[in-house]
Amino acid sequence: MLDLRFVRENPEIVKQNIKNKFQEHKLPLVDEVIKLDIESRETKQKADALRANRNTLSKQIGGLMAQGKKEEAERLKKEVTEAAEELANLEAKENELENEIKKIMMVIPNIIDSSVPIGKDDSENVEVNRYGEPKVPDFEIPYHADIMANFNGLDLDSARKVSGNGFYYLMGDIARLHSAVISYARDFMIDRGFTYCIPPFMIRSDVVTGVMSFAEMDAMMYKIEGEDLYLIGTSEHSMIGKFIDTILTEDSLPQTLTSYSPCFRKEKGAHGIEERGVYRIHQFEKQEMIVVCKPEESKIWFDKLWQNTVDFFRSLDIPVRTLECCSGDLADLKVKSIDIEAWSPRQKKYFEVGSCSNLGDAQARRLKLRVEGESGKYYAHTLNNTVVAPPRMLIAFLENNLNEDGSVNIPLALQPYMGGKTVIKKY
Repeated sequence: MLDLRFVRENPEIVKQNIKNKFQEHKLPLVDEVIKLDIESRETKQKADALRANRNTLSKQIGGLMAQGKKEEAERLKKEVTEAAEELANLEAKENELENEIKKIMMVIPNIIDSSVPIGKDDSENVEVNRYGEPKVPDFEIPYHADIMANFNGLDLDSARKVSGNGFYYLMGDIARLHSAVISYARDFMIDRGFTYCIPPFMIRSDVVTGVMSFAEMDAMMYKIEGEDLYLIGTSEHSMIGKFIDTILTEDSLPQTLTSYSPCFRKEKGAHGIEERGVYRIHQFEKQEMIVVCKPEESKIWFDKLWQNTVDFFRSLDIPVRTLECCSGDLADLKVKSIDIEAWSPRQKKYFEVGSCSNLGDAQARRLKLRVEGESGKYYAHTLNNTVVAPPRMLIAFLENNLNEDGSVNIPLALQPYMGGKTVIKKY
């Protein structure tokens, strides 16, 4: 959420940013919120004047009563009473205008970084770099669901009967591999200085609206019926929410946390053939990282975060590339974002396995997350990034470590988490 004063003083910058994000339907909101802001400040000024006058008269009434001038005191009391109704109306209008302004400000997108490429959607994202040599073996690589089935490791039919489409049972070595990846990711991030955390898996609505846009909320979140609780779509939501209405000291920054959680997502929209199996699902597990830092340090942390994911995947012999997300592909709260994509030898292309985002002070403003510094209070910057999110990540892992006989190599880094196994073999 932007600073209202910034919008008031820089309407053309805000409008150009909206155009850069190809959200022209939001342009009228800028003039509307500025108009409401003017009305709000005028209303507050009138109400403040009435409140000040009421306080003055109250003191005078006390003085008159002490002097025995009851008649004059009663006249002033009548004046206070008459002004009370007008003040009540003004205070109600203040609240109404404040709510309307907040509603609009929650929809106006954050100002994107000047380095973000301008583009309409993810088809215009820009490749930044590649890490590892993408290879295609000289034997046919089965579809990932079939690889898993060869190990008796995936049961979609039973999950469909129990829970519906978009759910799964992982079994045997595949289930163990899934847990091994998560455990390795946890230790990988701890070794990089992050504090491990297991957060709540449900959050209240004020946290939801504090960490994400309304569009994301509608497309992603599952609501718990009859309660003010939502299932998290990623642990970033509850991890950033941990700091709601908090004042941190400068010497406590940066806060660097890595968290494990299950994640639950509606995943609205049509799914293509490559999204069968466990590619796009309603439930998965994830190791996440978040940073709360000083504004001047957020760009440095942004580069550190996506590099962590690149290093993690490379330690498992998986080639990856980074993509700079264009303006039209950025969610409204994001200042800048990098997607990490893993190589799929079967598809002969890369696919997304993680996303790193700098949200500036947008989440901090919504959550009232402030920092007490030498020159006063200011809003922190927040960042988040996926370390790994199996079972989707297992697609890349299995394809890149598959042997012609159907067995799968276990990279050295993962072997301690697989009981020392160097390979898993199909049944």
